Amino acid sequence: MADFTALRAEYDLLLSQVGESGMDRRERATKQKRLAVLQDILALHDSLTQAQEERDALAHDRQSEDDAELRALIDEEVATLDAKIGHESQELDDLLYPADEHDGRSVYLEIRSGAGGQEAALFAENLFEMYSLYAETQKWNVTIEDCTKTDIGGYKEVVAFIKGKNVYKKLKFEAGVHRVQRVPATETQGRVHTSTVTVAVMPEADDVDVSINPSDLRIDTYRASGAGGQHVNKTDSAVRITHIPTNVVVQCQDERSQIKNKARAMKMLQSRLLEAEKTKHAQEQSANRKKQVGSGDRSEKIRTYNYPQNRVTDHRIGLTLKKLDLVMQGQVDEIVQALLDAERKAIRSQES
Repeated sequence: MADFTALRAEYDLLLSQVGESGMDRRERATKQKRLAVLQDILALHDSLTQAQEERDALAHDRQSEDDAELRALIDEEVATLDAKIGHESQELDDLLYPADEHDGRSVYLEIRSGAGGQEAALFAENLFEMYSLYAETQKWNVTIEDCTKTDIGGYKEVVAFIKGKNVYKKLKFEAGVHRVQRVPATETQGRVHTSTVTVAVMPEADDVDVSINPSDLRIDTYRASGAGGQHVNKTDSAVRITHIPTNVVVQCQDERSQIKNKARAMKMLQSRLLEAEKTKHAQEQSANRKKQVGSGDRSEKIRTYNYPQNRVTDHRIGLTLKKLDLVMQGQVDEIVQALLDAERKAIRSQES
């Protein structure tokens, strides 16, 4: 059981400390991150406490109420509060005991076409649109960092930054191979084709997470291509950064400024290196919950989108929904919540 008095004391102490001058930048960033987490925990705890007090008061009033109509109204209010208490209790539990310390972070989302040629690229674009629409429902902001399109449309690859609260928590299980079964627009015989798209989800890294030696970097500039205005093909504004020890390569050409593109590419590089560390750690742990919910490995087939049957199936948890049309319009939350529930169950079974 969490000691909220101690957590509130820690919050007050951190609040006073981050206002002090002369603190090391990394130490300040670490304290501010912890402060933000504590603020969410305490706000949710206060809301939950108030809801529980209101529910108890209503239950007491009902015992002394003789009017059947008023008792029915009280029952409705109690039911509403019970739902709120259940939801906030789960949310508070997730904050106090997160399955992943990076759950609250923004992410870099990479989508690449796999087997299937042009059809795979078209589906890569469909998936990106699906995630963009879902992001709108969550009040997240989506920015394309880099992309390569095919001649007939669709993405060979697209890298986007999705900024918001709990983005990694809700999208982390999207990593893996997504398989689509449908009749391509270019198919004249009406035959169903199978294509694949690979998705990677990386939590945004902070300076305190990853330290990069400048001597380990090779930085190249080149002329941007594609949409972007007058700077395209006229100035060397695009930036490509290679991390020599790991051979990780990132590039950004979205901004007109080379300086801005370099800064954004560095953030992307930090996130890729952080994800590599996370993956290595998960493999070393071989935790049961990772096996039950999915490792997030890019080679793992996680989901099938069957257009003729209007069906989407998540193979890790055996979930099948007969509403692919709605899912592709961004209604992904039912799948997301089912995966989070599976993760919670896996953690509990591992602890018991």
